[in-house]
Amino acid sequence: MKVIELYIMRRTFALFAAALLWVLALVWTTQVLNRIDLVTDSGQSAGTFFLVAALVLPAVIPVVIPFALGIAVAQTLATMNTDSELAVINASGAPRGTIIRPILIIALGASIASFLINNTLEPASRQAFRSILANARADLITTVLQEGSFQKVGDGLFVQISERLPNGLLGGIFVADSRDEKTKLVYHARTGATVERDGGSILVMQDGMIQRESANGDVSTIRFDSYAFDLSEFTSTGGGMPTLHPKDRSLGFLLSPDPNDDFYKRSPQVFRAELHMRFSEWLYPLVFAMIGLAVAGDARSFREARLHPMVTTMVIALLVRWIGFYSGTEAETSSVFSFVLYAAPILMIGICAFFIATNRVMELPTHWVEKLTARMQSLTDMMTRLRIRLARMRSPAGGRG
Repeated sequence: MKVIELYIMRRTFALFAAALLWVLALVWTTQVLNRIDLVTDSGQSAGTFFLVAALVLPAVIPVVIPFALGIAVAQTLATMNTDSELAVINASGAPRGTIIRPILIIALGASIASFLINNTLEPASRQAFRSILANARADLITTVLQEGSFQKVGDGLFVQISERLPNGLLGGIFVADSRDEKTKLVYHARTGATVERDGGSILVMQDGMIQRESANGDVSTIRFDSYAFDLSEFTSTGGGMPTLHPKDRSLGFLLSPDPNDDFYKRSPQVFRAELHMRFSEWLYPLVFAMIGLAVAGDARSFREARLHPMVTTMVIALLVRWIGFYSGTEAETSSVFSFVLYAAPILMIGICAFFIATNRVMELPTHWVEKLTARMQSLTDMMTRLRIRLARMRSPAGGRG
């Protein structure tokens, strides 16, 4: 490898590492804060919280890698253009591959890392997180649930107890179940207890009633002497694994699903969609790097009016990534979108390769740039006027002695 290629690779990789750490820290922090209720609501220790924070990391890294690489490529090439380094490289007669090769090497490495994390570390961490969450919910129901307060057990499921009685009994049980959008259920019971049966947890309620509200507003009431509410969905069963979703499954399971798996029998298309996402999402680091090369990989004059290459790169990259996210969601119900999962990144790579091969520069439409520039200038003028007005207000007596 030539000296100039090593130089470009070092600069790009240094920026990639820095951008990855900063973006990863921001995204990871937001994800961790969303799960802080695991400690506050279920009485778990600080050690459990930090373990959950570590388990969240593998799911965040593959999402962040393409954006960090796109930022690094665009910023490196834009800086080299500003310092006239790209012009010097072109004037020396060096081929375009001198700039393209080191960036593609980093992109391929990032894509391979993304694929490995997506199909090894992430499923394992998700399964571990499911187990911790199930145990926390089991503790919440059996020991942590506070008297007189509502506690969220799952999405759309809330539990309240009035008091704890001797021998592990619960008094004044209230359960609100709105997980089914078409039906809302409210359970009242005088007493009850949690028991283990057939490897699962069951809340046995005695002397109570069930109020059922349908989608059309009709309400019906049923009294019962004893009623068993299954909690197995929210707790780990018999020391085994809790209910696993497609994202929690390994690549081997997705390639050959267990036909007896309850989740797979209910939604086989969701598993197929997850498999297609696993095989397509690793392409995005390469896509973002190619977009950066197509936008900023050629020497440009400083006098040309255009947006900063990083802005253009990120706008185009976000559009392509949004198509990928949208197609992944729709592929869970329609197999047609499974084709789009592959078509979007591959087509973008082909478009970028065409721009690079023909020495063209990928840019946003001119009227977009003009409108954005005008709005930015308008915002700058407004902030300037605001600063002047605030300065006059602070001056004593409007500046008069």
